[in-house]
Amino acid sequence: MRVVIAEDLVLLRDGLGRLLAAHGHEVVAAVGDGPALVEAVLEHRPDIAIVDVRLPPSQRDEGLRAALEARSRVPGTPVLVLSQYVEESYAAELLADGTGAVGYLLKDRVADPTDFVAKVTRVAEGGTAIDQEVVSQLLARRRADDPLEELTPREREVLEFMAQGLSNAAIAQRMVVTAGAVEKHVTNIFGKLGLHTAAGGNLRVLAVLAWLRRQDATA
Repeated sequence: MRVVIAEDLVLLRDGLGRLLAAHGHEVVAAVGDGPALVEAVLEHRPDIAIVDVRLPPSQRDEGLRAALEARSRVPGTPVLVLSQYVEESYAAELLADGTGAVGYLLKDRVADPTDFVAKVTRVAEGGTAIDQEVVSQLLARRRADDPLEELTPREREVLEFMAQGLSNAAIAQRMVVTAGAVEKHVTNIFGKLGLHTAAGGNLRVLAVLAWLRRQDATA
């Protein structure tokens, strides 16, 4: 993969670059602010951009805003956001176009380098990788009248794992059930959310998008 990194902490930026290079990926640009990220994406058209939410000068949401701008100017650019905190609306905003290829991971919870690179690859290939803590906090804010209340506890658990980007086989392993049982839950989720093959797009991504949009609406 060809990767652009936007991170203002030099040691972390270099560490990410070395990790990705060690797994055979090429860092085509490593920058420290939002405008440089947009320029790098326009110039290199990377397979993925890994972006810190908070970049100079204000250290608020410059990284996210730059990532959204870059994605609008180069549609479909996969973006993996790294953040120190759970900032709940950002995941929904990144998913707003329904195309997927987005991730939101918490820096302090990235403990396994191999797993991190696998998530980078998953997002670059069009999937999602949302940190479990982000997912949990969003689930905790469900409204009483939320259509997602139609989902059973098991179906919500499956949807949570889908948001993290896990495959049916991986979900089955986590839940200690058969792959067939997970497939049935997934089918039920699609039906209850009104998602069908006729809708087009990646149904798993659309299901996660529907869930995140409704969580974001409660903010």
